Amino acid sequence: MMKYILVTGGVISGIGKGIIASSVGTILKSCGLRVTAIKIDPYINIDAGTFSPYEHGEVFVLDDGGEVDLDLGNYERFLDIRLTRDNNLTTGKIYQSVINKERKGDYLGKTVQVVPHITDAIQEWVMTQAKVPVDGDEIEPQVCVIELGGTVGDIESMPFVEAFRQFQFKVKRENFCNIHVSLIPQPSATGEQKTKPTQNSVRELRGLGLSPDLIMCRCSTVLETSVKEKISMFCHVEPQQVICVHDVASIYRVPLLLEDQGVVSYLSRRLNMPIETKSRTMLTKWKEMSDRSDRLLEQCSIALVGKYTKFSDSYASVIKALEHSALAINHKLEVKYIDSACLEPSTLQEEPVKYHEAWQKLCSADGILVPGGFGVRGTEGKIHAINWARKQRKPFLGVCLGMQLAVCEFARNVLGWSDANSTEFDPESTHPVVIDMPEHNPGQMGGTMRLGKRRTIFKTSNSVLRKLYGDADYVDERHRHRFEVNPELKSHFDDRGFRFVGQDVEGERMEIIELDDHPYFVGVQYHPEFTSRPIKPSPPYLGLLLAAAGKLPSYLQKGCRLSPRDMYSDRSGSSSPDSEIAELKFPPGSDSA
Repeated sequence: MMKYILVTGGVISGIGKGIIASSVGTILKSCGLRVTAIKIDPYINIDAGTFSPYEHGEVFVLDDGGEVDLDLGNYERFLDIRLTRDNNLTTGKIYQSVINKERKGDYLGKTVQVVPHITDAIQEWVMTQAKVPVDGDEIEPQVCVIELGGTVGDIESMPFVEAFRQFQFKVKRENFCNIHVSLIPQPSATGEQKTKPTQNSVRELRGLGLSPDLIMCRCSTVLETSVKEKISMFCHVEPQQVICVHDVASIYRVPLLLEDQGVVSYLSRRLNMPIETKSRTMLTKWKEMSDRSDRLLEQCSIALVGKYTKFSDSYASVIKALEHSALAINHKLEVKYIDSACLEPSTLQEEPVKYHEAWQKLCSADGILVPGGFGVRGTEGKIHAINWARKQRKPFLGVCLGMQLAVCEFARNVLGWSDANSTEFDPESTHPVVIDMPEHNPGQMGGTMRLGKRRTIFKTSNSVLRKLYGDADYVDERHRHRFEVNPELKSHFDDRGFRFVGQDVEGERMEIIELDDHPYFVGVQYHPEFTSRPIKPSPPYLGLLLAAAGKLPSYLQKGCRLSPRDMYSDRSGSSSPDSEIAELKFPPGSDSA
């Protein structure tokens, strides 16, 4: 029987349910179980595609083109699985499917209501999606971790809570358990850990018909024994069912934290699961990776020039991809967030201090990254940053819009087309170097972009990025864009050493750019950050970090291998932490490479 683990949250949203759900899945997967994950978002949007990154953070893109919540990115990275759009369930999707059924006459003669029709639809969706293979081997998962977004008591999540109240009886007690994540605030005035918000949150959850099996307490410091006992007494659970999840240096420590507190042994008893007793290589690798990240001495700084820099979740996958690459080359990552609008001359007039601070950050960074984005605000600032990276020979990576703006910058300052631009920002430009794709711009905004996994063919053998990808003939990466580089103007760029080294299967869409005679000037139309993994960093990001640390030439010279001191990625192409990869520990007597 499929085992279901529901993760709910209380007191505040954004408490870390996604990381905890991923970590629970990770420690179960390390026991040899096949794990899948579902994220439920109670908002009425069909998907996350039309959100501003300031609303819910970045929009994560899946292989099938699903635009989903960033927590699915955590699931993929932690569990090393490939999910589909239906692993993200929203109120909008449920109501849409029920209304479509009603229009077709499936409920003929009946009054369609929240209970039972909406709640039944939720349960059917979860049961169907839990069986979909996610490991690429067509084998059905054994455990499904379900994260319910928002907080218990929210008016919009009520139908979902009611659905799971019924669900626990439908699948039987031994196949369903509930983990409740709650906040333990610690007011600075007294320094005392307070349990009242958790007591109220659990009381509300129990009032709605769900009893938590584990209460995971998010706190800034380790939970005191007396506090643990108090929660146990007032929340109707044993003390060992109260788990402390305090703030840690790296999120990759969270699975180890849960493991140390006996979460696996509790879940195996509670859900009657066959857990293997073999040595758990995967968790050992996680521990070594976490220890290693704490020991890094050398630092590498990357300037992230973007629009949404006030909220780091706006670039969650980009930051993770940079972290994976920095860890692979034994460097501590420093990300310098720069609001691209602050680099524009207009800011010099209005707020000179901000202008000079932004430029000082940019000039002092070891490498420059311009990520994707939409809309005209801040684009000129990004072009100024790209111009500086090109002229000063600073390592540069442009992703999606960043790649398109690199084309605009080169056209303006090298080809002499002063008004070169994207038709997204200047429809009247006489040199439209970036144009819209008619079939991906039909007037309706949601889900109409060029989305999901697409193949990119390398057109030349002497490409730096091709070497970083292991000299592959092609790569399959995830896309999310509505505009593309104008293929008619390609020859003008090629003549000046600005090469389009990767194109789509038809040879019509420009996918990868590289600049000759530059340490590392690369732009990609796709989003490589979505497939980066802790043990297998994304090649474009790895190239940026290697170039920023001054290690790229020697890395390429050695056939894209570093000594175990420098790197621990395996050459097998497998990205599972369970692979038999090189030891993560430093050799005896050595320091950071």
